[in-house]
Amino acid sequence: MAKTSVATDKPIALAMTGASGAPYGLRLLQCLLQEGRQVYLMISKPAQVVLGMETDLKLPGRPREIQVHLGELYDAAPDQLQVFDREQWTAPVASGSSPPEAMVVCPCTTATLAAISQGASRSLIERAADVVLKEQRKLILVVRETPFSEIHLEHMLRLARMGVVIMPANPAFYHRPESIEALVDFVVARTLDHLGIANQLIPRWGQSLQED
Repeated sequence: MAKTSVATDKPIALAMTGASGAPYGLRLLQCLLQEGRQVYLMISKPAQVVLGMETDLKLPGRPREIQVHLGELYDAAPDQLQVFDREQWTAPVASGSSPPEAMVVCPCTTATLAAISQGASRSLIERAADVVLKEQRKLILVVRETPFSEIHLEHMLRLARMGVVIMPANPAFYHRPESIEALVDFVVARTLDHLGIANQLIPRWGQSLQED
């Protein structure tokens, strides 16, 4: 049955860029919607290419069509999910007068990392991150690259000093993952933790785990 209401919390902005790791972004989107959070979604053109390579999901080309498709896939309430075009400068996330509660870039390319660090604001994703920074809201970057160069690390350090959460997509193994989904859930759970959203996606450190 379709949902009929949306939580009154301020929206969460979620951006997906063209790094490997599309399943992280999709699973995070699903969890946010399941928790009743309103989501402002931005997907870069390279991200759509990677989505087609790493998942069976075939997204349409236009933001409104993507919104309908993902909304139906994840059983979102009306208007719970809003998808914005890459240069939709009238979107709420483009202005400090209407900032989201927090923003996550998942996965985050090192190019996006660099642009945010420099305040480039060449796309809506970069502008939205710039708004979140200047309005002192939470920004989480799920960076997906290996190894990191000195340039990457310098950008991370600069942003970390501004209060940005740098969260490389590094799943752990203490919870004995038996599937790719379990590895994805570890990173998504840690992201939700930093958003202040309770979840039971993984066993926590210190909880009893299955013994050999």
